[in-house]
Amino acid sequence: MKKFVFIISLTLFLIIGAGVPLMALAEAISFNIDSAYDVSGREEITATLVKTTSKLNFYIDKNWWDSQNYLKQNKTLENLESLSKEFENKIYPNLTSVFGFEWKPGIDGDERITILFHQMKEDAGGYFRLVDEYLKSQTPESNEREMFYLTTTQIDNPQLKGFLAHEFTHLITFNQKEKINKVSEEVWLNEARADYALTILGYNSVYQGSNLERRVEVFLENPTDSLTEWQNKKYDYGSVNLFTEYLVDHYGVEILRDSLKSELVGIPSLNKALEENGFREDFSQVFTDWTIAVLVNDCSLGSRYCYLNKNLKDFHIIPAFNFLPLVGKSSLSVTDVTKNWSGSWQKFIGGKGILKLEFKSLTGLNFKVPYLIQDEYGNYSIDFLILDEKQEGEISISDFGAENRSLIIIPSLQTKISGFDGIEATYPFTFVVSAAEEIIEEDQELVKELLAQIEFLKKEIVRVSTQINTILGKSIVSCEKFEQNLSFGLRNDNRVKCLQEFLKSQGPEIYPEGLVTGNFLSLTKAAVIRFQEKHAQDILIPWDLVRGTGLVGSTTRAKINELLTK
Repeated sequence: MKKFVFIISLTLFLIIGAGVPLMALAEAISFNIDSAYDVSGREEITATLVKTTSKLNFYIDKNWWDSQNYLKQNKTLENLESLSKEFENKIYPNLTSVFGFEWKPGIDGDERITILFHQMKEDAGGYFRLVDEYLKSQTPESNEREMFYLTTTQIDNPQLKGFLAHEFTHLITFNQKEKINKVSEEVWLNEARADYALTILGYNSVYQGSNLERRVEVFLENPTDSLTEWQNKKYDYGSVNLFTEYLVDHYGVEILRDSLKSELVGIPSLNKALEENGFREDFSQVFTDWTIAVLVNDCSLGSRYCYLNKNLKDFHIIPAFNFLPLVGKSSLSVTDVTKNWSGSWQKFIGGKGILKLEFKSLTGLNFKVPYLIQDEYGNYSIDFLILDEKQEGEISISDFGAENRSLIIIPSLQTKISGFDGIEATYPFTFVVSAAEEIIEEDQELVKELLAQIEFLKKEIVRVSTQINTILGKSIVSCEKFEQNLSFGLRNDNRVKCLQEFLKSQGPEIYPEGLVTGNFLSLTKAAVIRFQEKHAQDILIPWDLVRGTGLVGSTTRAKINELLTK
């Protein structure tokens, strides 16, 4: 009988050791979770320990785990084995060498970190709860563990290692700031370090499909999102990621490391780190330079006005356009609002003669206003508007519309430097632009008539070309299906040519210029937006959008492919 029992015990041991999920490694236990992330809004779940290593304990929502079949459970265990090796061999040693260690053995006295998988809402990949680092007597909802949470929806996704690295960085930050320095890091900088961890680990080296690509896409959708205001939206991640990539590009990862180990938080900690590493620039200067770099991204204008990361060499935003009449006197007055540490890019074209710009805001604020003048050859010169104590200033540009073709201003409010812990206030600013040159009324009417005729002829060329191609049986669009996302900035790309051919086939109301160049620039983006808004029900409404984005994403591609088959 004893021999029989021994054989059964040995068999079960071998089964567990081989990773076959015939039984849990431990009794299922209850965990408190964040209902804001949980797909069902739960505050508590029961989870099963399915795997343990020298550094990690993996728990999975028992309801989810029990609902998986035998093959799915085994595949999950294989994925967790791979993930644990990635953590122990790459993530842990690399991130701790840069940022320092997490709290260990931690509040639970166990040097292993607990990872809890449960079903989360669609956009969530994982999260970290500060309350778990405290005793239940202090915070009753604490799990009293060194732990973080990952979503079961990504458990088969190779990108899961990026989510793990991001959340692990939050554990390190807690120890370095809360435990050692007795301060709480501001959320925006905490998230900036965690998101940059993926670049440190090389996970963004291949751009396509990377976290960096996703951050670029959302940043281009809303580049004016405040860097320091955190609302846990996708745009917040876009802003902090693109800024941090620039910061480390030019000043080194030591700035992130030393600011983390500082007794200061947020902007003051970065200022101290910059100074201690021998840099003359402070955060204000770095941010101002960054607002220029994301516009021009051109090292020939100065090394600080570009990204050094090869995956971002073609990245840049498109400013808001302001048009002045081509002839006669003209004036444009705009009042806008902004938040601290938010970029605003305003471009002025048209007009003729002497262009005058006046900038005004409120006394007591601190605006920085770099401006760029573009000459007839497309070259930029960079300067800075000097504001007085009333936050007012002006510039004049001669020969505008001829030698000087455009003006771009980039005002940013830089008054507040700490205490970013919620929704930030907005502040107004006004700019008035005027162009002055007298011309006789007859000439003005003649110019208007000629411009109208040119516009009519452009539309006729597109219409006649379409008819000729149809008569000759020529295919207007050379691509049968669009299977990859396309976005602003792509150049010399055959997929973009196909896109432009399709947009051209939709008529002049969508793509009046009808250019097929392979370059995804402002005219193509404008055409995509017109197409998206024309088919808003299929493209925009599923995303709760009312305006086109210019990004050829999943719903846009689906609509294009649908029309191509008709």
